[in-house]
Amino acid sequence: MTAAVRLAAAGDFEPIAAITNHYIRTTAIHFGTEQVGAAELRDLWRARGDTYPWLVAELGGEVIAYGKAGVYRERAAYRWTTETGIYVDPRHLGRGHGLPLYARLCAMLRAAGFHSAIGGIALPNPASVRLHERLGFVHTGTVARAGRKFDRWHDVGFWQLLLQDEHHAPGPLLPPAAAFRATAPT
Repeated sequence: MTAAVRLAAAGDFEPIAAITNHYIRTTAIHFGTEQVGAAELRDLWRARGDTYPWLVAELGGEVIAYGKAGVYRERAAYRWTTETGIYVDPRHLGRGHGLPLYARLCAMLRAAGFHSAIGGIALPNPASVRLHERLGFVHTGTVARAGRKFDRWHDVGFWQLLLQDEHHAPGPLLPPAAAFRATAPT
């Protein structure tokens, strides 16, 4: 069964928080050490939602995964580069739901006018590396021992997807709702 991909809505943040907290509690994939609440994530979404999309994958009325884009760096020169992330409910891992969700997010970022997407991956994480590379992301470097969680150091690798060619003249970014409509399957 294929999950439906849609823009995140205010009511989605309880399951988004539950998915996030699984990774915070049980893995070094997410470097958070304290669980997050739905309100905290909803506030983050609202604060930047006019520029950076959040998507959910929904199956049988249940949010089973989410993908998001966010600020890569704060300085104005970086505004056409975004950092992306995707998290799948552990009960639905390995069932092919991540690829269409992340592909739609990348298509939206391209349509919105972003120039580049960056995926940071706590290593080792071969499944995430495969997903990024399948979508065309290229490894651009690794920061050794960048974070410490569960009493050990973890490297973070960075993968980049160039969304436009080198002649791209950046302009105003298209809002997420417009980019979502522009990338709707025909």
